[in-house]
Amino acid sequence: MASAGAYPGGVTSQEPGSTTTSTPPAAGTPASVALAVVLYVGARLLVVAVIAGVLVAVGLPLLVGLLVAIVVALPLSLVLFRGLRARLNAEVEAATATRRDRRERLRAELRGDVGTDDGPAT
Repeated sequence: MASAGAYPGGVTSQEPGSTTTSTPPAAGTPASVALAVVLYVGARLLVVAVIAGVLVAVGLPLLVGLLVAIVVALPLSLVLFRGLRARLNAEVEAATATRRDRRERLRAELRGDVGTDDGPAT
């Protein structure tokens, strides 16, 4: 249904001698952060809905089924969606680093420091 890059299975390969990662590099753009949030939250809500549906089909009342599903889905989603959580963490870290760099460049400009990598100073 989805490509392997859209739903990474884990953060890194822990095999000796392996240097590849299964998580694509984080862009840190608002769109990529939003996509990572939507994927992670959507997956967690889907787990709650599936568990609640099974419990309601077995005969539990809907409210009780939802409460049990929420309690069961929390530790289950921590294990099942480790890759999505790692992707979300990487995207947020990249966005934070980008914002920090932009803030430092702005502060340097306001101090009057000339940046060598931003182009010619006028």
